Amino acid sequence: MALGIVTLNNKKYMEIKRKLNEYGIKVRQIPLITVEIQSTNMYEIILNKVSHLMKTIQPPFIVEDSGLFIKSLNGFPGPYSSYVFKTLGNNGILKLMKGIKDRKAEFISLIGLALKPQVVKIFQGKVYGTISMEKRGNKGFGFDPIFIPEGYNITFAEMDIQSKNKISHRGRACEKLAKFLINYGIPT
Repeated sequence: MALGIVTLNNKKYMEIKRKLNEYGIKVRQIPLITVEIQSTNMYEIILNKVSHLMKTIQPPFIVEDSGLFIKSLNGFPGPYSSYVFKTLGNNGILKLMKGIKDRKAEFISLIGLALKPQVVKIFQGKVYGTISMEKRGNKGFGFDPIFIPEGYNITFAEMDIQSKNKISHRGRACEKLAKFLINYGIPT
C-alpha cells in the first residue's frame, strides 16, 4: 500500500516522492484541497489539516506545510507564507526587503503523518539562508527563487530537485519521516 501525499501542488508532490523513493517508500498523490486555519502556530495548522482530512480519507497519509521566516521582518510571512505568496509573491517580498541589509531567513517544513485514527506524528525540517536581491532560477516553486540556503550562492530555484532535496527544509522533514516509517514497519 502506497503512502498518500495530500497536495494539489505537483512540484511539492514530486519533491516528496523523490525523497521518499530514496528510502524505498512508495507514494501516491491525493489531490485534495486542505483546510488551513489562520494561526501563528505551524503545529496547530498541520494538526488541524490532518484532523480534517481524517474525516474523509483513510490513513496512512501525509500533509506538508512550509513557512518562510524572515528575521528583519519579525518572522513574516511565517505560517502565512502560502497566502502571502498568492497575494504579494516574490516581487512583494523583495519590495518589502528593499534597503534592508539583514536578509537572514529560515524555511521550516512540517509534515503531519496520519497513521491511523488518533495517531498523528509530526516531523520538522529547517534550513537557514538569506533572501536574495532579485529572483533567480526557474526551478522549484513558491519562494524558491528568492531563498539562498546557507553555504550556497544559488537559490533553491537554481537547483535541481535532487540537490535541493539534500539540504531543503522539506527534504530534511522527509528524511525524518522516512526513517520513522522504516522503523515503524510501514510497507515499502
